[in-house]
Amino acid sequence: MSDSSSLAIAALVGAATGLHAATWGMYKDALYEGFSRWKFARSVLIGAAAGAVVQSLMRFDLRGPAGFVLLAGLAYALERGIAEWHKSFVREEDQSKYFIPMQLAVGGRIVRSRVVRALSGLAYAGALAAVAIGLVRLGDAGTPRFPLVTLILLGSVGGWISAFGGAWKDAPREGFQTLKFFRSPAVSVVYALALSSLTTSWLAIAFGALGFTIATIETHKMFDNSHERGKFAGKPVLFPDIVQARRRYVPVYLALWAAMLVTLAAALSAPATGLLAAIDIAALRGP
Repeated sequence: MSDSSSLAIAALVGAATGLHAATWGMYKDALYEGFSRWKFARSVLIGAAAGAVVQSLMRFDLRGPAGFVLLAGLAYALERGIAEWHKSFVREEDQSKYFIPMQLAVGGRIVRSRVVRALSGLAYAGALAAVAIGLVRLGDAGTPRFPLVTLILLGSVGGWISAFGGAWKDAPREGFQTLKFFRSPAVSVVYALALSSLTTSWLAIAFGALGFTIATIETHKMFDNSHERGKFAGKPVLFPDIVQARRRYVPVYLALWAAMLVTLAAALSAPATGLLAAIDIAALRGP
């Protein structure tokens, strides 16, 4: 497969992950802020770019399902990371429509200074880059002394990033929720264990698991009618007509989920060639 073909396919995979994220975002939020074609398309475009960037850096083998699974997970995580980073540190928006501020806030109080937000955004991006570099170097160091324990700990890295970020934003208004806090790391570990049979890259395992964790948790929120939407809690529904209109997107959303799960199942059905295989070999050799 040529580089240009690989990048084109990766862009399509990234666009599909962006469409998936755009659908659950619209489904949950459009009742309160209306449907924006640009906002919907933006996630698709960012997802396409994210897919191409991930493939150019990771060079996954797209001739089999494993490469597609890893690419989709990382592209999902990158697209969501870019979107959330932009909302927190760059975008200027009236925050009165939210119960939970979407811009950077400290203790629930919005940081008004654009300079402070920009510097905070750069620091946050730098911290994430340091985590990514650390994961790459750990992978280059070979199989760790306690491989399975290390896999469980590092496989939850993306989940912990999500958990702490969510608690920072939500807890001042909603209160700290223990189950909610540990949910992301727990789900992330499950996906990390699955992805570790497909690759030896700690970066792909940790952040690919984060991508699938976000998709899973947001799907649960999308169809959970037992509580109000967190960031719009107590806010009036301004666009009731969307209740019916948004249902047209559900088949597309479920089709994308089905494609991801079928591809994941196909990848996992093949013999393990990733980190789990290396762990098994190390265990057979003994101390």
